[in-house]
Amino acid sequence: MLIWKSPKTGRLTGGPFYFEFLGGFLLQRKTISQGRLLLKRMNSLQISPAVKRFRFVGILTVVAVYLLILVGGIVRSTGSGMGCPDWPKCFGQWIPPTEASQLPADYKEVYTAQRVAKNQKLARTLEKLGFAQVAGSIFAHPTQYIETDFNPVKTWIEYLNRLLGALIGVLVFLTVVFALPYWHRDRSIFWLAFGSFLLTGVQGYLGSLVVSTNLLPVMVTIHMALALVIVAMLLYAVDRAQWRVEQLNLAATQGSPATSRLANGKNPSAGLQWSLWGALLLTFLQIILGTQVREQVDIVSNAAAGLGRETWVAKLGTAFSVHRTVSAVVLLLNVYVCYELRQLARPRLSRLATLTLSIVGLEILAGIILAYFALPAAVQPVHLTLATVLFGVQFIALLAVARARKTPETIASTNAPGRVVA
Repeated sequence: MLIWKSPKTGRLTGGPFYFEFLGGFLLQRKTISQGRLLLKRMNSLQISPAVKRFRFVGILTVVAVYLLILVGGIVRSTGSGMGCPDWPKCFGQWIPPTEASQLPADYKEVYTAQRVAKNQKLARTLEKLGFAQVAGSIFAHPTQYIETDFNPVKTWIEYLNRLLGALIGVLVFLTVVFALPYWHRDRSIFWLAFGSFLLTGVQGYLGSLVVSTNLLPVMVTIHMALALVIVAMLLYAVDRAQWRVEQLNLAATQGSPATSRLANGKNPSAGLQWSLWGALLLTFLQIILGTQVREQVDIVSNAAAGLGRETWVAKLGTAFSVHRTVSAVVLLLNVYVCYELRQLARPRLSRLATLTLSIVGLEILAGIILAYFALPAAVQPVHLTLATVLFGVQFIALLAVARARKTPETIASTNAPGRVVA
């Protein structure tokens, strides 16, 4: 072995001739000073506590975002979206009430007036920006002037959802802080973290608009779409940081580009990359269609006063039919993509393919239960969360394939011996 990890210091070191081969790409003899400089850079990236902190906080933030999506699905399925009629407080308090007696007698009129005033300001702004149709839809929606009755259970479900959202804001901020060391290493990682932080602020503001417009469908849809964008940015930042470490691991453990290509199987084709793009965008579309189906369920439920649940599916409109048809296309496209991924004989891509098919299977099972067993409320948030997790896994697979096509020799096998990163 020409390069190894010191058991005493935990840093990379090497024998007198390792500089000639370091990284598997020094085909001509390099000077000792050049080799030492490269080794210093490898150590700074591979065992730096800053790198480990960023990866830990980044992964924790992504998990928390998915948890928030699950809780958001619970809020919607239980009808708790208007459990707090104002924002950021809940019934004008940082800790919401538990009994109706703690509220003024005219609380419905008070909070309706507050929402309408905020929406009028929003409508004027949208009209100035040229979105007159969207502005008109705010007050055309039948629930605009309707205030829901106080329900302590629904209020606290929505309140806990907001607390988790605030926690995620803190975690995203920490992700930016821990991304600062990458300013001199890979600025893309820093900008991805910083961009996700800015969008999280926008997401919070959109959440207030969702409340003020009484769950206006277009606001709910935009809110969901932006959540997926934030997930993608955080995943890209964490994945890119991990890839930089794996790239240097490969340089330290494999001797030549030819060896690394052999160890990592076949190279992906452009067609596979485009197919992955198609699968990713189709999943995104399905999630957006799902928000429209959820809106139709709410309309049917309100019209039936929550009764006759077994008849609701038959009363759903075009969005449900399209959603169900597209699900078949999602299945077929993902089966094809996963088959092609496994044919590449790359361990990581094979695992991603298996995970993708597993999620698709569970997602379709949840859809069948919803369609044929009267839309059980407990399954609705699971259905949504599985779809967003599928989106994330597909996005990671797309990054891996795109990277493998550009630099196949730098994608490390997860089973490579002698990994130097703890």
